[in-house]
Amino acid sequence: MLYPRMLYRADPFALMRRIADDADRAASGAAPAFPPVNVWQSDEAAAITAEIPGVEPGEIDISVKENLLTLAGERRMPEMPEGGSLHRRERAFGRFSRTIRLPFRIDPEKVEARYADGVLQIAVGRPDADRPRRIEIKAA
Repeated sequence: MLYPRMLYRADPFALMRRIADDADRAASGAAPAFPPVNVWQSDEAAAITAEIPGVEPGEIDISVKENLLTLAGERRMPEMPEGGSLHRRERAFGRFSRTIRLPFRIDPEKVEARYADGVLQIAVGRPDADRPRRIEIKAA
């Protein structure tokens, strides 16, 4: 796997975490984490998208505690026609749970989730007291 330098300039430890994660997956033979997620952040909030096709929105549990957001649910295998047999299976089915650690505490009152076309979008806000504040310097 290639690791472009420019992607890791902002966080020098991100590359080490990525290499360690890749090595763990290779050693264990485990599939990539499910559901796959993207996470964006700013000083005030974060946005998470997760691809969870085949799961009804009511069957997805979202919980937050401190700086952890957890997605859990189950993707059920579709029923096969009577007498049918599975020829190829590339999609995983069963229970899943994914915990995402954010770099700030999450305000449970500032969490919104939307689900459309198999993509879950979650917006999480940071408590007002925890937001970075610009400090004005007064002249002497």
